[in-house]
Amino acid sequence: MRGLKIYALAVFLAISEGLELRHSTETPRVVQFPIERKRHILNPVSRDRLRRRGAVKGDLDNKDTLYLFNVSLGTPPQTIRLHLDTGSSDLWVNTPKSELCSKGLRPCTSTGMYSANASSTYELVASDFNISYVDGSGAEGDYATDVLKLGGKSIEKFQFGIGYKSSSPQGILGIGYAINEVQVGRAGKRPYLNLPLRMVSDGLIKSTAYSLWLNDLDASTGNVLFGGVDTAQYIGQLQTLPIQRVGGVYSEFLITMTGLSIGKNIVATDLAQAVLLDSGSSLSYLPNALTEAIYKLMGAKYDENEGAAYVPCAYAQSPLTIDFAFSGPVIKVDMSELVIPVTGINDQGPVSFTDGTPACLFGIAPAGSGSSVLGDTFIRSAYLVYDLENNEISIAQTNFNATENRIVEIGAGRKAVPDAIPVPNSAPARSGTELNNGKVNSSIRTISLMSSNY
Repeated sequence: MRGLKIYALAVFLAISEGLELRHSTETPRVVQFPIERKRHILNPVSRDRLRRRGAVKGDLDNKDTLYLFNVSLGTPPQTIRLHLDTGSSDLWVNTPKSELCSKGLRPCTSTGMYSANASSTYELVASDFNISYVDGSGAEGDYATDVLKLGGKSIEKFQFGIGYKSSSPQGILGIGYAINEVQVGRAGKRPYLNLPLRMVSDGLIKSTAYSLWLNDLDASTGNVLFGGVDTAQYIGQLQTLPIQRVGGVYSEFLITMTGLSIGKNIVATDLAQAVLLDSGSSLSYLPNALTEAIYKLMGAKYDENEGAAYVPCAYAQSPLTIDFAFSGPVIKVDMSELVIPVTGINDQGPVSFTDGTPACLFGIAPAGSGSSVLGDTFIRSAYLVYDLENNEISIAQTNFNATENRIVEIGAGRKAVPDAIPVPNSAPARSGTELNNGKVNSSIRTISLMSSNY
């Protein structure tokens, strides 16, 4: 693709102040965080590929998630902006003493830092916090406890990591399975109560479950709702799918995709392909054979150097949808969610093909040898309930730009997600849950994708 140099737009989401909702015994116990979308010029394909190579390894974390919200740690409170990550399980923060944060440009200033010496309620737990990223960066330091405040709630003696040595300017709040905590994977210790577990233990919510909805590509807000479901934010009824095990263990949010179609064109049936629901991935990544079929139907032009495909921006106005099937549920994704505007580096203006046609990034890319991922280009169209207690995902079509809220509490025990029905005879994954050096891999064969020279 010598005639086209593209630096893609990625979407970042920043949280406004957490909102406490209905905490009396007669009304739902939930904690809600509204999410505000912000845009930056980045290359999401390069960023996503670094993340996905280690997405399912217990000792790896997601450095570049897309949700920011405010919490405070310590006494007096120190305000910190954290990335919300469904793919990891620890909360960790930077400190002003780290080499990275004390550099001339002070890259950690915008998201905040934590100083143990400035808190009267700080307590050291152990000096074995060590989190690694697939690109060689990471953070190491201490595990500690302190007062955590978020969403109008306070949690005392909450365990978290302090990155005295760090190469990532943003801290992370992981809300995944506790088996992915650093002290489990690195130190061989038993898991501690991370945020979803502590919320249940402290009576803030009844179940380790939360809902996530992003709204459409152009919207400015989305939400994460701990312990509840907002029935106004989706269409139809929630349908419940089992999470697939990896190596016999529940550790990642993998569900089984069974089919895909574009308009009236059936692209694939009887897939039984495990796909990772990853809110930290800008694009979606599917097996190469499936991706090639999509590109052929769409007329997308694939660039091997970029690892992604491009289509005319006018495709965003197409009435076609790409429909993802999961045994019973089908999520329809509009072309407007998959055709992503891009700009040149340093804001040099819109990019185009060599014939002058405006070019846009297409929101599905080949997974290669990595795991299949449904990222934001899919998740924006799906209302998702992550039920860690029952190892299930409930899913429905998003109701874009809903104007009301109807929040219902998620109870404890089986079938606790309100307005959700189990998918009968849901297919187990036949591909995509194999472990290779700790990673999930797809067994669908690798093929050569079409390339193009402009």
